[in-house]
This record gives sequence, C-alpha cells and structure tokens, in this order.
Amino acid sequence: MGQILAIDYGKKRTGIAITDDMQIIASGLTTVDTDKLIPFLKDYFSKHKVEKAIIGEPKQMDGSASESAEIIEKFVVQFQKEFPIISLERMDERFTSKMAFQTMIDSGLKKKQRQNKGLIDEIAATILLQDYLNFKK
Repeated sequence: MGQILAIDYGKKRTGIAITDDMQIIASGLTTVDTDKLIPFLKDYFSKHKVEKAIIGEPKQMDGSASESAEIIEKFVVQFQKEFPIISLERMDERFTSKMAFQTMIDSGLKKKQRQNKGLIDEIAATILLQDYLNFKK
C-alpha cells in the first residue's frame, strides 16, 4: 500500500499533505511555490511510493465551479500527463481554507503566525486529505 497525497492548488502557492503508508493519518507535508510544483512532485514521487493524488475541486456555494476551476483543470491535465501511473481523484474543497484558519486559531497560534498563508495552504491540504480518508471509510 502506498501513500495518498493531497494537493490544495493555488495560483501562487500549493499546499501538500500526505498519508502514512497505511493510509490512516493525514499530515501536512509542505507548501510549494506553484511554479515549482511539478519538479517538487517529480522528486517526491521518485523517493516515496504514492499510489493516489487527491486534488481539490473548488466550488461555489451552489455547487457550480468557482472562478479558479479553469486554472486547476489545466493543472489536472498537466498532472495526468506527467504522472500517468498515479491515480487521481478530485474532491470538493469548499471551506478548507476557512477551516484551516480556524484550526490555527483553535490551536493557539499568535496573530502573526496565522498570517502565514503557506501554513494555511498546508493545513487546507491536510483537511482535504482527512476528509477524503473519512469519506472512504
């Protein structure tokens, strides 16, 4: 069994989370500048057994695609071209960034620490991945 990797794709930064090999626990991995994402993933996949990637699917409150959906769709096509052997699933990512920010507040991070947008992206990817794991149970 390999890991599952979640991607919270953004224009500037992309949050990444990963499961353990048993696919039980989701943990934040890092935040990567989006323009360096493909090289980062190539390196990571060469060192770790990843069997599936979850990419957030941004939606409006009514379930329709958000304005960033087109950008993410382009990335999905690129991902499938670069990594054809890695299974890919999409998952609704509504509220993950808000939940990530609330998680930072609840964990007692100071205001300055909560302004770290990279950390918000990483936590959002972790929430996305944990939601996926919970859904699959």
